Amino acid sequence: MKLYYSPGSCALGIHLLLEEVGAPFDLHRVNFAEREQYGEAFLGINPKAKVPALQRDDGTVLTEFQAIAVYLALTHPEKRLIPASVEGQARMLEAMDYIVGTIHGAGFRRLFRPAEFAAHEADHDAVKARGLEIVNAGFALIDKDLAGKDWAVGDFSLADAAIFYPSFWAAGRLNIPLPINLQAHYRRMRARPAVAQALKDEGL
Repeated sequence: MKLYYSPGSCALGIHLLLEEVGAPFDLHRVNFAEREQYGEAFLGINPKAKVPALQRDDGTVLTEFQAIAVYLALTHPEKRLIPASVEGQARMLEAMDYIVGTIHGAGFRRLFRPAEFAAHEADHDAVKARGLEIVNAGFALIDKDLAGKDWAVGDFSLADAAIFYPSFWAAGRLNIPLPINLQAHYRRMRARPAVAQALKDEGL
């Protein structure tokens, strides 16, 4: 398999899951600074012009964080990355969707790409401020859910990989303070060998 990624992007969550399951894979860096994601070669891989994209051994490609994560878990059931109970599965998907769609899509996207939300540069600070509000509100909810727990839903699961990458953006890039339970979760994630390897591979 081949993972198309940009260092430190949401693809980091998929990268660490590939390490967790022990699947053989290659990395292909997509150079966002040079807008490689809009080039003909990458658009042939993922017409959505974004990462992560996972090209499987038969040449087919999966996109979207949740879809790739679930695929990796289902094809490596021995790793038990999906909770056994229906309630646990629903809560895992609930967390993943909220992180990817709201904390990432509505919050961090405003912080990283304010021009997508306001045409005039004079408005970008307001866009970023709103993004930070969304991120902090989202982190507060995740923090509440983590109270008294090591992992989001029972044992380590796909939800924890989803929680990690925005936590990394906050703690490792933007100096946004993490609430106490989320901070402890971040430390536990950093201590996992799979996470350490993914960060090393991406030069982070």
